[in-house]
Amino acid sequence: MTGQAFRAGGSFLIGAIPPGEVFTPEDFREEHRMAIDTTEDFVRNEVQPYLERLEHKDFDLTRQLMRQAGQVGLLGAAIEEGNGGSELGEIASLLIDEHLAGAASFGVTMNDHIGIGSLPLIFFGTEAQKRQYLPYLAAGEKIGAYALTEPKAGTDALSIEAKATLSPDGKHYILNGTKQFVTNGGLADIIFTYAKVDGDKFTAFLVEKDIDGVSAGPEEKKMGIRGTSTTSLVFEDVKVPIQNVLFDVGKGHVVAFSVLDLARLRLGAGCLGMAKLSLESSVRHSKERVQFGKPICQFGLIQQKIAEMAIRTYIAESMVYRTGGDIEDTLANMNQGASDTRLRTTEQISRYAIECSINKVYCSEMVGYVADEGVQICGGYGYIEDYLVERVYRDCRIYRIFEGTNEINRLVIVRWLMGKAKRKELALHSAVEKVKDELPGIRPVSSGMDNTPLGYQSQLLERARMVFAYAFGAAAGKYGEALAEEQEVCSALADMAIEIYAMESGLLRALKSIECFGEGGAATKINMVRVYTNDAMVRITGWARQILAAVEKGDILHTQLEILERLSHFIPANVIEVRRKIADRIIEAERFIC
Repeated sequence: MTGQAFRAGGSFLIGAIPPGEVFTPEDFREEHRMAIDTTEDFVRNEVQPYLERLEHKDFDLTRQLMRQAGQVGLLGAAIEEGNGGSELGEIASLLIDEHLAGAASFGVTMNDHIGIGSLPLIFFGTEAQKRQYLPYLAAGEKIGAYALTEPKAGTDALSIEAKATLSPDGKHYILNGTKQFVTNGGLADIIFTYAKVDGDKFTAFLVEKDIDGVSAGPEEKKMGIRGTSTTSLVFEDVKVPIQNVLFDVGKGHVVAFSVLDLARLRLGAGCLGMAKLSLESSVRHSKERVQFGKPICQFGLIQQKIAEMAIRTYIAESMVYRTGGDIEDTLANMNQGASDTRLRTTEQISRYAIECSINKVYCSEMVGYVADEGVQICGGYGYIEDYLVERVYRDCRIYRIFEGTNEINRLVIVRWLMGKAKRKELALHSAVEKVKDELPGIRPVSSGMDNTPLGYQSQLLERARMVFAYAFGAAAGKYGEALAEEQEVCSALADMAIEIYAMESGLLRALKSIECFGEGGAATKINMVRVYTNDAMVRITGWARQILAAVEKGDILHTQLEILERLSHFIPANVIEVRRKIADRIIEAERFIC
């Protein structure tokens, strides 16, 4: 797709890459635009007229709409053509996820089905398993669900208590256990679940809902996504045919975590769609609402909110499709002749596990911010159910919990970075030493250092990398391998890494747009990057100060803080003025635009 040389996950922390090596929304091809149009048409014509019924759990209608979605090809973008799908790739799947946002709870039902409710089979099923089940999933004739969480095992997935015992005749596994908070639990025909064989072999199973011993609990009454089915699932002496083991006995963790990696990215796309809806609704209200003799969109504090909502949406969009492009490329170029393509698949997905977790954390917190500001712009109206922002505010809260809490994902980011550094897959320790070597010549970032478009922001990004390396080096020097157990320090390091990936993704997209459309055509992107890099540098420096204060004290800390000041000092941009320009563009368009 981009002709890139494949990079190790986390390499954005080490050095710059050319803008041409990242995929951006400006690179969407005809099949991508068709995926957008098909999804938007389906949501507008088939789903939105019935949102009220769907939000009140009309599951007969939900099933009917799932079959209709299958008929227009929306359920099979990731499924091979030979098994009923369209095999459009990861970018198309992300676009479908994003543009289902207008379908509210039904969009969650559908996204769960095409994501974690199908991916275990797509990536880890045998050819026989795929032929038997995928055509029904692609057609919407059967609905998929993913059942991992248990009453006593949430983010600590490997501590599940469900167990499976081989039957005396060797033909079945007898499955017993309870799963909790299963999205599509009351609707599902096909369940991907996990249990321990022989007490310790974490194993994935495909279970048909209608076999004896499988039962769903009552529907949960939830804060948001109220139209989705969320139940417990109970397995009592369920006879699962041995051919319904996914991958191999004892390798269920490979299935679970590979699927979750991709699901985290897909979740980011869904959050992006919700943010765009909230921004659009808020802007329109701000133009219609008149106070003190003029529309409230003309007031500076409202413009500040609108601009920041748009900036964070731009950054999220840049991140999601950059990561999606990387994953699509690496899967497309995978050696299909490998002895086991399932192992190769998990290797390629895990290459970008860091970036998938970054997208999950950033996008779920981004949409939380955008939805909150949307309610604030709408004032009392935003608190009323008739207004879209009220529903988005409730619905989006779960995304900081779905697919591993944001706290767990922050720890995952740092543990992956430490592991890659230890295995020499990521030159992180070399980056730490490089910063130490360059310290004597470090001077404050100046606009005169690089006069190319966004050259100053590129310099800030490089300094952000240096600040991260310096803080990481200090923390690793203090704690060694035990750093992984220092959760507060790890969280600050993860936040720094997230911001650096966000800065770079927005910057590279803007630079690529400048190359294609000139500075005039990329003006809004340039302004968004100017504001974001300015503010992100302040946040990154703050986290670095926290880390240094946690690992040292006294004269050593004083010296380290002086070094940090040299690394991070910069002349701030006039972000008030730039935000006003961004707000003017968004208000005029009445939607997200860049």
